[in-house]
Amino acid sequence: MKNITITMDEEVARWARVEAARREMSVSRFLGALAREKMDAGAAYERARRSFMAIEPTGHSGGHMPTRDEIHDRAALRR
Repeated sequence: MKNITITMDEEVARWARVEAARREMSVSRFLGALAREKMDAGAAYERARRSFMAIEPTGHSGGHMPTRDEIHDRAALRR
């Protein structure tokens, strides 16, 4: 574990003390847990984004790509 010093305004400090007490944790441990959650969420998002971007687009077999007008031809959709 690494000790650090942080500065925050009184309103944030008060909130942190109350939230830490509700969880029966020290403020230091509470803020460390918050930072860990934020870090893990960011890493999970990045993994999901990379996984999604690695997927080859599907649904189009090549050839003629429909135009926007063809896709949104309301008269043809009503037939």
